[in-house]
Amino acid sequence: MDFLTWIVLGAIAVYVLQGIEQRRRVRLLGAHLAPTQVEKLMGGLIEGYMRALDEKDVERSKQVWAILDNNEKALADQLKRLANSFSEESAVETRVSTLPLALPYFDRLMPAHTFDMREALKLHAQAVRDACAPDDVDLATRQRMAFTMTAELLLLQHTCHWFCKTRTIASMRLMARQKTTYEQVMQSVAPATLRAYQRLIGKVA
Repeated sequence: MDFLTWIVLGAIAVYVLQGIEQRRRVRLLGAHLAPTQVEKLMGGLIEGYMRALDEKDVERSKQVWAILDNNEKALADQLKRLANSFSEESAVETRVSTLPLALPYFDRLMPAHTFDMREALKLHAQAVRDACAPDDVDLATRQRMAFTMTAELLLLQHTCHWFCKTRTIASMRLMARQKTTYEQVMQSVAPATLRAYQRLIGKVA
């Protein structure tokens, strides 16, 4: 076989192996998400914030924000449960390559260029807990906190897609679904989240 044929065969092999690895990751994360209501609560909160911000009636607005307050706390509890469950997996199974493109099993061959999804979920669970609105906060502050919480949730989504696919695909999905960039989300989360996240991923931008 000539050189071009070997290149084509190599590319096919990489594609097949990467597909196998990505499906494994989807199944792994999905198995831990399934017993929780994390995805449902996240979607409900992001949509709920938009409704609350558009609500003109003061009393109705208070009712909507009260529901969102409860849902935030419920999500924080569910994320803690998810992080605790996922922490039982081995480091070999939870390493994530920091390369923008995927190479099969690179995370196992070069662990120095990876981050641990177990630690990422713990970070996100704490960030969401910290972003929950306290009782009796004024409306302006509550709206600002909703903006921060939305950014925290979008960054969590990005991390999950990164784990299952690649950083590039995760960023593309973020732009397609939320019309915002990975960089914008990182700058919108709480400063403590940003610092911890950058340490975790090795300041990959």
